Amino acid sequence: MNGLGPAGKEDRVLSIDVLRGVALLGIALMNIIFSGLPMAADFNPKVSGGATGLNLAAFFVQYVLFDGKMRGLFSMMFGASTWLLTDRLTRRGAGIEAAEIIGRRMLWLMLFGMVHAYLIWHGDILYPYALLGLVLLPMLPASPKKLLIWAGVIVLGMTGMSIFQGYKINKTHDLAMVAEKALAAGKTLTDEQKDAKKEWEETRKYVTPTAEDLKKERGRYSGSWGHLVAERAGLVKEWHSTPFYMSGWDMFAMMLVGIALMKMGVLGVEKSSGFYGRMMLGGYGFGLPVGSIAAWLAWSQGFEPFQTVFVFTTYQAARVAMTLGHAGLLLLICRQRWMPGLRARLGAVGQTAFSNYILHSVIYGLVFYGYGFGLFDKLQRYQLYYVVVGMWVVSLVISPIWLRYYRFGPLEWGWRSLTYGKRVGMRVLVEEAAQGVYITP
Repeated sequence: MNGLGPAGKEDRVLSIDVLRGVALLGIALMNIIFSGLPMAADFNPKVSGGATGLNLAAFFVQYVLFDGKMRGLFSMMFGASTWLLTDRLTRRGAGIEAAEIIGRRMLWLMLFGMVHAYLIWHGDILYPYALLGLVLLPMLPASPKKLLIWAGVIVLGMTGMSIFQGYKINKTHDLAMVAEKALAAGKTLTDEQKDAKKEWEETRKYVTPTAEDLKKERGRYSGSWGHLVAERAGLVKEWHSTPFYMSGWDMFAMMLVGIALMKMGVLGVEKSSGFYGRMMLGGYGFGLPVGSIAAWLAWSQGFEPFQTVFVFTTYQAARVAMTLGHAGLLLLICRQRWMPGLRARLGAVGQTAFSNYILHSVIYGLVFYGYGFGLFDKLQRYQLYYVVVGMWVVSLVISPIWLRYYRFGPLEWGWRSLTYGKRVGMRVLVEEAAQGVYITP
């Protein structure tokens, strides 16, 4: 391939690895809820896991600081990395071959995502990332201004859609209640009432699951590995058939932001410390109060879905602001070269993010599902984070040790080899090892 190959140490933007590492560890805080508790507990802690004391505090911290923000940060790094790879290949004279390499990279990622989703963990993001990455390709040459405008339009659109869905849910609920009364009176339902009744039943299982619904959900995660694969197949098929569901759009918007900030030199730590300080304060100054007020309103209304249906319409605006605030803080730390040891470990996690992501999914299965310890819906919300801390320790300890001897994580190596159609070098060369363990800027 004309000497083309994966990025070497000299090609890496180390601040991006740090941000990616933080995002990967932060995503575990969110994924643990979907792994260890019923799905509705994510936004309504009264469903399961506890809604008082430490459990309530855990919900507030989760929603205000991390919910969607870590996915936003990870999506920014995905967009930035895609542009960096394309730019590097182009500078090396790849021409049209650059698009072919990116295309193969995304298609292999899509396959990895399908295997991950069906066989390991249903909450996979690799498949939608791969699809979004293909859509991203024609947008890579756009100016930062255009990219940010497009991202802003998407965020506004998602906010409008959230408001629309709130009205739609209320209307569906009202029609379904009329249908129930009509059935009780022995009347024949209209087609509209039948559709509303069916749609509401599906919505109700998600927003206000009954004891029977929760029992069925627990049953889905019990039993053997084969049982779980069969149980999750329908859910995964549904999600994979709608890649541009709401979180798909929010990932895509943040990918565009990541490309824009990379082109502007923001993610490469090319701006002043004052710039990153203002970025942090601006993001937190808006995101913290808006997110906190939304969480407080949800709590004060008893987390009742029909009272809080419009409370979370501020989610997208607060999510974007907090994501940028987190990025500003982390880039300031990189710019000032604070905490070099921790930065080195976070950078190592970011460099092996693919392998760590799948490792975390394997741990979810072993801890919560029937073929492991079977702890699904048996821990309180705050207790789930003990598992997360253990996963963090494993990743932060193993990742830098691995990179002393190998250039890539094991799955990163396989992905790159498949992308370039050749077995890429894995072992760290003597001269590379002499430079020491992975150090970030």
